[in-house]
Amino acid sequence: MQEPTFLILAALAEQPLHGYGVIQAVAGLSGGDVKLRAGTLYGALDRLDERGLIEVDREEAVDGRLRRYYRLTDSGAGALSAEIQRLRRNATAAEQQLRRRPQVSFGGGAA
Repeated sequence: MQEPTFLILAALAEQPLHGYGVIQAVAGLSGGDVKLRAGTLYGALDRLDERGLIEVDREEAVDGRLRRYYRLTDSGAGALSAEIQRLRRNATAAEQQLRRRPQVSFGGGAA
């Protein structure tokens, strides 16, 4: 699962959000590292909807424009949970490898 997809699902885990709300939540979850553009977001939302991982929760008119709210489906929650477990396993394996890394000493002993 790509990082933006993971973060979109995570953003929708707690409550339904409209597009701009998803963009803000993803930025917050990633510590500002992932900044979704509207075109990227809506393409991803369409794909996630087609896969049954999210669905439209409701629509409302705001200033003459339609605002669509999305929510995580049970299938989406399952996919998010599986990805969390996969990432956790990989992070643990990487951490173990890093701990096994030989310490390099640079002659001369302690200063």
